[in-house]
Amino acid sequence: MDMFFDAVYYEPGALDYQLGQMLRHKFASLSWREIENHNRITEMTSAENRDFPKLKNHLIIGIRKTHRYVPNHKVSDWLVPYTSSGCRAMCLYCYLVCNYNKCAYLRLFVNREQMLDRLLKKDAAADVPQTFEIGSNSDLLLENTITDNLIYTIERFGREGRGKLTFPSKFDMVQPLLGLDHRQKTIFRMSMNPQEIINKVEIGTSSLSARIRALNDMAEAGYPVGMLIAPVILLPNWKQLYGELIDRLADELSSKVLQKGFIEIILMTYSFVQNAINTDAFPNAVQLYDREIMTGRGRGKYCYRNDIRGEAESFLRQKLSQRLGTMPILYIS
Repeated sequence: MDMFFDAVYYEPGALDYQLGQMLRHKFASLSWREIENHNRITEMTSAENRDFPKLKNHLIIGIRKTHRYVPNHKVSDWLVPYTSSGCRAMCLYCYLVCNYNKCAYLRLFVNREQMLDRLLKKDAAADVPQTFEIGSNSDLLLENTITDNLIYTIERFGREGRGKLTFPSKFDMVQPLLGLDHRQKTIFRMSMNPQEIINKVEIGTSSLSARIRALNDMAEAGYPVGMLIAPVILLPNWKQLYGELIDRLADELSSKVLQKGFIEIILMTYSFVQNAINTDAFPNAVQLYDREIMTGRGRGKYCYRNDIRGEAESFLRQKLSQRLGTMPILYIS
């Protein structure tokens, strides 16, 4: 994995953990630079916007200190801070780019036992079984290629958990998960978008065909599965793009996905921060901010106007009803 990173920034205390020691050995050939806090790395937070892709070459290793669970009312009951934050990919709409460059790079947190202990304790104390979203801050399939954290998490929760875990992904590296004793307690969700959008906007992620195969494989392995059509990006030819996507999904998804899976739909929101970074770092990229069809939404954020959203929702519901009618739409947001 050395080829993915050019340097490691680490909190010294991270080396007191087994995972920290494993990473120290795994990336021994790289330059290791000591930091006080994974949240405050001055040379990165002060970097120019145009340096955004370069920051993706850094790996940060620390200890997660914030464990606040946020109530959620979609697929999960709780959003849970877990073993990583940020990502190697460069999706131009990424909501993790919440402050200039803060979440640009991949951060790994070595105290996974502490985090899962805490989750299991909350799970056991709940009146009814709960579902915990562990992948809202990162792509855990990508992280798993470095840490094997999903293998540890899925198997231990399978043995000890009462409710369910869930995480989404834009990657296809599911092979290590297929033979695990998951006991159907982990819900796997794959994010889908037209290949044109994957190429132009979801830079560094797996292809649509690879994502479809991975979702089929996870369903075949007995995992509960879902599919996100997200984020829906209303480019000028969006009806053609999403119509063709839904047709392809109907043709290529397995019968297990079609019969047991569910659908989530999320329309893109965008922000001033993302636009500023993308303008400098990806000057030739597709323009995601469209003043003709977007409006302000809170501080520095943009979303599609209500009439435009309504048109998109109506189109998607009708097309999905025609081609993927066995899969319930949990929500559109």
